[in-house]
Amino acid sequence: MSLLVVGSVAYDGVETPHGKVDRMLGGAATYIALAASYFTPVKIVAVVGDDFAPQDVDLLASRNIDLAGLERVRGGKTFFWAGVYSADMNDRTTLRTDLNVFADFNPKLPASYRSAPYLLLGNIQPALQKNVRAQMNGVRLTGGDTMNYWINDFRAELLDTLKEWDFLLINDGEARLLSGEQNLRRAAAKIREMGPRTLVIKRGEYGAVLFHRDGHFMAPGYLLEEVFDPTGAGDSFAGGFIGYLAGRGVAPSGGEIDFAELRRAVIYGSVMGSFCCEKFGVDRFRTLTREEIEARYQEFQNCTSF
Repeated sequence: MSLLVVGSVAYDGVETPHGKVDRMLGGAATYIALAASYFTPVKIVAVVGDDFAPQDVDLLASRNIDLAGLERVRGGKTFFWAGVYSADMNDRTTLRTDLNVFADFNPKLPASYRSAPYLLLGNIQPALQKNVRAQMNGVRLTGGDTMNYWINDFRAELLDTLKEWDFLLINDGEARLLSGEQNLRRAAAKIREMGPRTLVIKRGEYGAVLFHRDGHFMAPGYLLEEVFDPTGAGDSFAGGFIGYLAGRGVAPSGGEIDFAELRRAVIYGSVMGSFCCEKFGVDRFRTLTREEIEARYQEFQNCTSF
């Protein structure tokens, strides 16, 4: 079933111990959509400038991603971010952030998008996330992510927005900040009381923890021989997670989502995040096949069953 993804399409400049790329395709919506497109048809809502390259349009279109909602601002420039990663790539320093056309982003949904049954809201202002949700007339499963800035400075708006979500994907630091609890289990309990009955706390190279009414599930991170670029890994996780659920037609029953399906979705999220790290930017998705995805999913099963 079709998935609507709302967020940023951008260009990134990245430096890691493996090299430097001055300008490459990026943005949360880009990574989410590319990862999800292996499982289900995707529609994207984002904004770019005149500098958005035709070859990047072609890449997205070639992956069964509907671009009717990709707004192009005449005379504008696409959102640009640049950063450098530490030697172990667990930390990064932002060198430059040019919001450009993204500064005035107000998601515009084509009429054909409003009946999409699955909605993933990328990291944008909570009021905009809420507005998008209000425009949907047939959505079955809604969720997304947020960040420290929105948690600190737009808390009331964020809490109002989260009331309407079925799931939330955030990292461990954001979970502690949002809940006010240092212990992740207690943090998860508080966050689930805010609205999202399903919570996934991402822990980078250490994997992810799924919290649900039926308990919690801990997924390890995939052990790569080399990490070339972790940019977009969390968003690729989100794309694999929601893409799998949408592809399977999974939706809440009695307000709850099947726990077994959620566990599988977390593993597919981990799989897609791991592939993202194997090359700079979105380059791994240029050649990645569904067969490779299924082989790595099976490897996860073999490494964790006992």
